[in-house]
Amino acid sequence: MPSYDYPRPAVTTDIILFKLDEGCAEVLLIERAHAPFEGSWALPGGFVDEGEDLEAAALRELQEETGISGVALEQLRTFGAPGRDPRGWTVSIAFVGEVKGDDVSPTPASDAREVRWFAIDDLPELAFDHAEILKIACEGL
Repeated sequence: MPSYDYPRPAVTTDIILFKLDEGCAEVLLIERAHAPFEGSWALPGGFVDEGEDLEAAALRELQEETGISGVALEQLRTFGAPGRDPRGWTVSIAFVGEVKGDDVSPTPASDAREVRWFAIDDLPELAFDHAEILKIACEGL
């Protein structure tokens, strides 16, 4: 295994899944079941496995935490500000997807205690830097 002169960050994905219904946008959030931010609301997502494709990781995390699969995702942006994750240096690639109406029924699983749709204009406080990520994603709606 090669050694590197520079530290390497952990890599995660975050998924912004919008539900569009008669012009009203909602976003899917999970209530975190584990630290950090246990009990806080967050975007679905998690760590990329070694050798795993980024979009595949996003789809896997979405399915593991919410039971939702088969959604088309588009890469939004990369987030890597120092301190964005209290566990250490973490870079996250955010993906955006849309569903219409009642096409999907989320179910909490894995790291999610609860999963729920929230109106964009009535959001709880979000963990990590997810409010910033969501703000940027909403600009593209």
